[in-house]
Amino acid sequence: MPTPVRSDGPNRRGLFARIALFIRQVVAELKKVVRPTRSELVTYTGVVLVFVVIVMAFVTLVDLGVGEATFFIFGG
Repeated sequence: MPTPVRSDGPNRRGLFARIALFIRQVVAELKKVVRPTRSELVTYTGVVLVFVVIVMAFVTLVDLGVGEATFFIFGG
């Protein structure tokens, strides 16, 4: 059985060179990030809080409904 040959050849970078390349790429991507303005941040936070309250209300209603149905079916 022949031994597998690496396809990356002699151009393979060392461990520290790969780490440095990774860090350079991370920094380059972070420079592309656009931070929201204060008003956008307040709007996004409000939308998230309203959504969470709506989901909490829905889950509460479903929980109460299932509890009542279980009590009705199995008596008590």
